[in-house]
Amino acid sequence: MSAGCCARQVACCCGSAACALCCTCCPGIKQSTSTRIMYALFFFLVTVICAVMMSPSVAKLLEEHIPFYGDICQHLKAGENCEKLVGYSAVYRVCFGMACFFFILFAVTINIKNSRGCRAAVHNGFWFVKFLIIIAMCSGAFFLPDQDTFLLVWRHIGALFAIIFLVIQLTLLVEFAHKWNNNWHSGTAHNKLWYGALALGILLLYTIAVGALGLLSWFYTHPEHCLLNKIMLGVNGGLCLLLTLVSISPCVLKHNPQSGLLQSGMISCYVMYLTFSSLSNKPPETILDEDGKNITICVPNIGNGINQDERLVSVLGAVIMLGCILYSCLTSTTRSSWDALRGRYAPPGEEIARCCFCFGSSRDGGQEGRVELRGGQKVAYDEEEKTLYSYARFHFIFFLGTLYMMMTITNWFHYNHADIEKLFTGSWSPFWVKMGSCWLCIVVYFGSLLLPICCNSGGYVV
Repeated sequence: MSAGCCARQVACCCGSAACALCCTCCPGIKQSTSTRIMYALFFFLVTVICAVMMSPSVAKLLEEHIPFYGDICQHLKAGENCEKLVGYSAVYRVCFGMACFFFILFAVTINIKNSRGCRAAVHNGFWFVKFLIIIAMCSGAFFLPDQDTFLLVWRHIGALFAIIFLVIQLTLLVEFAHKWNNNWHSGTAHNKLWYGALALGILLLYTIAVGALGLLSWFYTHPEHCLLNKIMLGVNGGLCLLLTLVSISPCVLKHNPQSGLLQSGMISCYVMYLTFSSLSNKPPETILDEDGKNITICVPNIGNGINQDERLVSVLGAVIMLGCILYSCLTSTTRSSWDALRGRYAPPGEEIARCCFCFGSSRDGGQEGRVELRGGQKVAYDEEEKTLYSYARFHFIFFLGTLYMMMTITNWFHYNHADIEKLFTGSWSPFWVKMGSCWLCIVVYFGSLLLPICCNSGGYVV
């Protein structure tokens, strides 16, 4: 078993064999799934490296504990204290290498129909080789000539493609909400208990949304100040109420009977999260108290003060950001999600009711294919007849996701003072980016409700 396991891992790392775990107790896995997991791990690894580079604490720790740190930095020509290996410029270079890696794979995998060709083998295997290529590309970016011009041009290119990814991400969120509602509604035809699940889900989502709006009003406003915060909370709360009323209006239900409170509740929760993240990014205001001392307002002051809020926002924002990026990258190339990006949602009856509605769709199809058992886990080669997703689109979405992650970690256009430990606090450009994302999400959802009426397509825009 051990010899077979080692041979299996060598074939996975240096050949076209699908990756698997050396454990018979693990459930079977499909090649299409294992491939996407491996690319997600690559992306996660680069994200962690970028986060480390943006942390002043890590840079200070390395300086204190590595002998001859200054000599090493000078030998690498990275500056006196390795300043070229940390900060926003280092993140730009690493993400440049990662983006080039995915863009090259995008070009190589265009128009692949099945997994039997040599180009498909490049996509599905040779993981150790690809890992070395990523390291080489990310390292080579540090030796590009005319670094100032490169950083300036790459910043604007990154912002452009990051905005494109943001639009795709929000569209997929709306598609996810429609898929969830359609999935659970399809179960009501066979079991009335699904109505209870729908009611419970709607109640929970709106409780979270309304509770979040109340807490944001309590913590981020002041009776006599914080006018911008009050305006934003009022506008976003009013838009959530409007989209709820529109989603259950007779004209919308006539053309789209599956529209309802579940989707609008989920969108409202996400809008409240974006509002929270945006207000947390907004620089705090200061006023003079009765004793003539400066006090900070328009931000929470719990426990140890503002630092505790910054830590909470940073951790929560980082987790949700990474989750949204990976979800968008991994699902945007399935057949149902690609239809949604073009404005078409699955008609009722094409979904099979299940609790884990976010994993796969009956519309994506697929076959079990040839099954191998080497080293323990079963592996099904399920794309030998036809691919289940577009390889080229998959890599292009990861290319966009890399640039979105780069811009977010470096605080968009406030890169000079970017700090991973204060990533989601105190800058105007992330504030407006996230507030704009909030409004864009509402616009996309309104479009999914109103376009069927304008196109008279019976509820689904083609």
